[in-house]
Amino acid sequence: MPEPRVTIIDDDDSLRTALVGLVRSLGYQASEFASAEDFLASPPDSDCIVTDIQMPGLSGIELKHELARQGDATPVIMITARGDAGLEQRARASGASCFLKKPFETSELVTCIEAALGRMP
Repeated sequence: MPEPRVTIIDDDDSLRTALVGLVRSLGYQASEFASAEDFLASPPDSDCIVTDIQMPGLSGIELKHELARQGDATPVIMITARGDAGLEQRARASGASCFLKKPFETSELVTCIEAALGRMP
């Protein structure tokens, strides 16, 4: 049985590279995109998506809305460095399975990924 596929979408190259490394260290397949538009142009078959909320172009919340419009129910974990009032509420209202504020502990992201993949006890 193939390992789950996790897609990382973040415009910060260093964070994206670190998250891909983390996902692969967990034994999962990982793909990466620098923008929501790049992802939508050639979406891989994903079991879970980790996306930044604030990016040039489409935001992570707008991406989740677009996926829902397309009938794609892939779990989406949203991360952000912004502390805007109501941002977490908007992310959760869009259907985010998890919301993390940067900087977050690696273990928090791992827990979110495991839950999204249905691997939590």
